[in-house]
Amino acid sequence: MKNIPKRKKQLGMTFIEVLVALFILVTGLLGAVAMQLSVKKGSFDAMQRSLASALAQDIVERMRNNDPTALANYMKSDYGAALDAVPAKRCNTAATVCTPAEMVINDTYEWEASLMGANVLQGAVNTGGLVGGRACISNTLNAITVVVSWQGRVEISDSKKVNTCGTVGNKRRQVIVEAFIN
Repeated sequence: MKNIPKRKKQLGMTFIEVLVALFILVTGLLGAVAMQLSVKKGSFDAMQRSLASALAQDIVERMRNNDPTALANYMKSDYGAALDAVPAKRCNTAATVCTPAEMVINDTYEWEASLMGANVLQGAVNTGGLVGGRACISNTLNAITVVVSWQGRVEISDSKKVNTCGTVGNKRRQVIVEAFIN
């Protein structure tokens, strides 16, 4: 037994062990980056849906606050196609007295500007609204249907038969709000 050499004590890691550890670390970092990108996309889609829902509720409340005789003037199927000119008489202060028809013009202008993001600009481009935002408002015996459509980031199956508001395609998203206005 005296002829068996003593093993040397290992003092560090071998090159192979370092490479394996580095591979595991890089794989974990790439996974974290991919997860962050996925979360960011989901967050953007959720923000767009939340904005669409808020816009639909906003126009319903604007209609409820106006005279019921002016309700038919809100009905339109091409909101978001092009922003109308700024109304000649603005009804945005307490001192300004407006007729129901003037309120409709102001309400639809302000609402469409929000839909299109015209109140937030980057250079000359609207950046605050929905991506490809469009809206339609219809009325059947004071039952109001507000449809807000926009373009999502990824393709899904579009239910083309439900509503034709907005650009029909596999990236179309919609929020439909129904309300009764008396």
